[in-house]
Amino acid sequence: MRLQKLGYAVTSYRAQGITVDSSHVLADASMTRETFYVAMSRGREENIAYVAVDKPDPAHDGPHPGDNTEATARSVLFGVLQHVGAELSAHETIAAEQDAWASIAQLAAEYETLAAAAQHDRWAELIRSSGLSEDDADDVIASPSFGALTAELRRAEANQHDIETLLPRFVRARGFGDADDIAAVLHYRVANATARPSGSGRVRKTPRLIAGLIPEATGTMPSEMRQALTERRDLIEIRADVLLDTALNEKHEWITNLGVQPKQARAAHAWRNAARTIAAYRDRYGIAGPAPLGAPAEADTQKLDAARARAALDRAKNLAQAEQPDQERPRRMGARRVGPSL
Repeated sequence: MRLQKLGYAVTSYRAQGITVDSSHVLADASMTRETFYVAMSRGREENIAYVAVDKPDPAHDGPHPGDNTEATARSVLFGVLQHVGAELSAHETIAAEQDAWASIAQLAAEYETLAAAAQHDRWAELIRSSGLSEDDADDVIASPSFGALTAELRRAEANQHDIETLLPRFVRARGFGDADDIAAVLHYRVANATARPSGSGRVRKTPRLIAGLIPEATGTMPSEMRQALTERRDLIEIRADVLLDTALNEKHEWITNLGVQPKQARAAHAWRNAARTIAAYRDRYGIAGPAPLGAPAEADTQKLDAARARAALDRAKNLAQAEQPDQERPRRMGARRVGPSL
């Protein structure tokens, strides 16, 4: 019979310098990567992490208001690894702050917030003229789902759909029965019908996306809002170009996985656009490893961008491969014909 030994719970700070046979670590979003490293390097034979994806709730009366309902063990650990606890020098602090505020993550968040405010009145008017009753229209605009609906309308318009024509059709298509949230139902209908760019085949229209990711806000809006959106759009595009140029000049591992940039001008331009989308995706979601797209996206909001980045990755690889000499291209495996051919 195997003998069991008692263990003791200690903090990561107290555990420094201690070595045990087996270490079991309770990790949550508040940990820094330094304390996580200390905790996960105490065991000689094994180190096991138990990841809390929610906040402590002594009353056990439901979800904590601060909980991220889309949090997973992977996303929590990713956040821990990005959470630096070591004190930075003044120069490092300034550089880190400047980089954070200039990042596509920050600029995209600002753009999304400004777009929602700039287009609010336009979308509200469209809802009121869509065929809904006055009460239903008021409920949609007051709904917590209205923000998600307007973001979906912007995505649909960026995909070159005539949303002013389509939305009344979505309202007329089926009734809402006893739906608790008409805005959520409309969001679902719009998302399903406009996920792909307008058109088909060779006449499919090119989406209006900033750096290949962020749907551009268009239509009527106050001039100062349009200027603010234009400024951030330009900053995002510039940032994506700088990130790509840096990756190319410094030969970052992720960029080498895209293949060599073609020499033919048109193909080179298309390859660069695809690579820039990937650079923007990495910056927006804090991806730092050698894999171009990092770990699989888990949050719904990231999955949309991940699909665009994946398509860009495929385009870049195909363009690079198409320009390789025949002898360098991967050969298809198959049976070789023996004997005369007709």
